[in-house]
Amino acid sequence: MSSDEFDYGKDERLPSRDVTQGAEKAPHRAMFRAMGFDDDDLSSPMIGVANPAADITPCNVHLDDVATSAIEGTDEAGGMPIEFGTITISDAISMGTEGMKASLISRELIADSVELVSFGERMDGLVTVAGCDKNLPGMMMAAIRTDLPSVFLYGGSIMPGEHEGRDVTIVNVFEGVGSYGTGEMDADELDELERNACPGAGSCGGMFTANTMASISEALGLAPLGSASPPAEDHERYAVARRAGELAVEVIEADRRPSDILTRESFENAIALQTAVGGSTNGVLHLLALAREAGIDLEIENFDDVSRRTPKIADLAPGGSRVMNDLHEVGGVPVVIRRLLEADRFHGDAMTVTGRTIAEELAFLEDEHGLPVDDEIDADFLYSVDEPKEEEGAIKILTGNLAPDGAVLKVTGDDEFYHRGPARIFEDEEAAMAYVQEGHIESGDVIVIRNEGPKGGPGMREMLGVTAAVVGAGHEDDVALITDGRFSGGTRGPMIGHVAPEAFVGGPIGLLEDGDEITVDIPERTLSVDVSDGELESRREKWDQPEPAYEGGVLAKFGRDFASASDGAVTNPGVDRRD
Repeated sequence: MSSDEFDYGKDERLPSRDVTQGAEKAPHRAMFRAMGFDDDDLSSPMIGVANPAADITPCNVHLDDVATSAIEGTDEAGGMPIEFGTITISDAISMGTEGMKASLISRELIADSVELVSFGERMDGLVTVAGCDKNLPGMMMAAIRTDLPSVFLYGGSIMPGEHEGRDVTIVNVFEGVGSYGTGEMDADELDELERNACPGAGSCGGMFTANTMASISEALGLAPLGSASPPAEDHERYAVARRAGELAVEVIEADRRPSDILTRESFENAIALQTAVGGSTNGVLHLLALAREAGIDLEIENFDDVSRRTPKIADLAPGGSRVMNDLHEVGGVPVVIRRLLEADRFHGDAMTVTGRTIAEELAFLEDEHGLPVDDEIDADFLYSVDEPKEEEGAIKILTGNLAPDGAVLKVTGDDEFYHRGPARIFEDEEAAMAYVQEGHIESGDVIVIRNEGPKGGPGMREMLGVTAAVVGAGHEDDVALITDGRFSGGTRGPMIGHVAPEAFVGGPIGLLEDGDEITVDIPERTLSVDVSDGELESRREKWDQPEPAYEGGVLAKFGRDFASASDGAVTNPGVDRRD
């Protein structure tokens, strides 16, 4: 239905009628007129453009320009765009500090704030703009909660930097700190690396958390296929943004809502894509949270089920050396999805925000936008399903007496990894980092960092600093690290996170003692400690729950509210809104 045929003023589905229609709404319209809106605007669908632009991270520093393009597209398509802001936290800048405890909380606050503005101001639809890691799931959670016709819009990733003739990312700088600590890199080289790793605006360039979640937004159907990969400062990014604004009007006309798009099959598609491209372990946490918001049955073990039947077919950083822009140059995320679909590893009949199914959208991209066919693609980092990089996907879910409710690992090296070694226990990230930097780490160690879970941290800090230091110190393959906290999407090596139950609530990780023998067995999907059930129970009887790290303020509140990592660490689980 065209905008000319659609009478917004008479459509009782639209919440904006509460503030724009009828004589009694004259005061409300007067407020809008003060901001420059006119009669045409007030008779159009009101579309919120949620924009977390900020000068505190390169991921978001350009989002005003991205949002402006979306606003222009909305306006030209006959909508009434209303921009409003929300927060962001720079994960890379807060990494390794107490401030990282705010990161996961920001996901919840973004979802809460967008939901509140949309509800309070009677929006008819949304364009949700996102840059840094937690922006993406936060914005998608808000769209699901409101169930307003919505389009997800990623701000795009940064281009790679260059150092000594090779492409580098922010992860190389974190690992450089570890190399500097062992004397393998001098101060001058570290300084040069620092100055060249991040050449401009955009989210971190590898298949780290932001790019993982942007790719997942396509697989879920909340964003159009092909929208994730254009770089932040490329003209294509602004074309994507303008199209998102136009599409926001279309989804209102069609009354196409997240509840019409999201199904169990769309979540299985998202997991398949995540595992096929070696995406961030944070994708597990966020997909569980999105499913909880949508009222869709998804459990942590489902990730392992899908990963076992989905090969890894894209070799991107941190496991490989290529970045999102390399994928973009050969067709972007749709190229990966098409290979999975043709091999019957993807649900082609899942719906997308455009009103076409995944299969129909791929055909549309081929016919109308020149998506290259496989025979035209020359990319040494992309593999076929028949001859994959790895036979199984990169995401593994481990269980055992150390993680009864599961733990998450992303394989970036040997898929048959087995490790047994003594536990080196640390009650927080800082103590573990000091241990590594002071040169105490030994081959065979199993570093255990606990009381960093959703409640215990609180906030489930990412630990790229310490994991990169371990790798930078030359221990990528002979030292394991386990934690009830999280890892950056840039983490590589045998690093196992999201251990549940967490230490703070009495999980087995909180009962470990220095020197306990821990086994990590990827083929068997087990994470265990060589301690009898009786001994663990004896230790539990002597265990006292730690005092909360914060007595007041936002960290104390969310420390009380967070659920387990095995449930997505949500604070506001939704209800099933579908019939």
